[in-house]
Amino acid sequence: MRELTFALFGAGFWAQYQLAGWRELPGVRCVAIYNRTRSKAEDLARRFGIPAVYDDAEKLLDEQALDFIDICTAVETHADFVLLAARRRLPVICQKPMARSYQEAQQMVEACRQAGVPFLINENWRWQAPIRALGQVVQAGTIGKVFRARITMVSGFPVFRNQPFLRDLEQFVLTDIGSHLLDTARFLFGEAEILYCQTHRVHDDIRGEDVATVMLKTVDDATVTVEMGYAENFLERDRFPETFIFVEGRQGSAELAPDYWIRVTTASGTHAYRVVPPRYSWADPAYEVVHSSIVPCQANLLAALRGEAVAETTGEDNLRTMHLVFAAYESAARGQAVRCSE
Repeated sequence: MRELTFALFGAGFWAQYQLAGWRELPGVRCVAIYNRTRSKAEDLARRFGIPAVYDDAEKLLDEQALDFIDICTAVETHADFVLLAARRRLPVICQKPMARSYQEAQQMVEACRQAGVPFLINENWRWQAPIRALGQVVQAGTIGKVFRARITMVSGFPVFRNQPFLRDLEQFVLTDIGSHLLDTARFLFGEAEILYCQTHRVHDDIRGEDVATVMLKTVDDATVTVEMGYAENFLERDRFPETFIFVEGRQGSAELAPDYWIRVTTASGTHAYRVVPPRYSWADPAYEVVHSSIVPCQANLLAALRGEAVAETTGEDNLRTMHLVFAAYESAARGQAVRCSE
């Protein structure tokens, strides 16, 4: 198996965990880091033993022989770096949210399509072990045809402590957590036809919305409510909040409950079991379920780059998630439901 080499673009809070995730996988190696603040790249490279550091992205691509690049920078830089990779005919993985607008996301997808290079999104939420387990129950038809579901991730977790830039985003919770949760809704329940959204800003010291409620009507005629927020200070605790999911089907229900419990209820009774996420020495215990999902997500993307598997979170697939994110902003601004068909 030939080793694939890549460069990481970005040296912020999440970059260290993406690098650690890649190290769990055989046959892939980071050989260079780019960051506009060179000292941050140097610090990260020193910690991970990466030989080359750059503060000039073009120079990095001129000097390094790469199989792909992994973009883990601020969202306002994503389009520039993806288009740069497309011009170089270089496969590219990009962190979520893909882009600042749906039109920008479309441009990125089309550029890579025209260049004939893989464009993949590092969208790890759907790869959380408890969510995958719940997905198996739903997709197996154990509870019958789904007609209603609720996905909830509401917390006072101090996210601004590790990522202070989030305070300044004009579009916050729908792009940050909403891109994860709406992608998870698509993964579990399929595509949406109609969307309605309401947003609130509870924290007075931030620019964007920190609470959002999105209701989806899927093409399979299920109603899916997605609740998200970083405004419940009374829920603050030592670890990152879990995602709770309750699904109703014609033959029963399935629930992803606190502490990774899954409960499946049908006419034969209730079956309860825990799906504890894998634990890695490098993961922050406060983020255990999130950090552990990085590894299977990147394993899927790596297998796709090798031609051994189909990537779940391609740019084209994630474009549908971005469509929901920006449709939610449109719905909230208009106070009306909007159609989601592209």
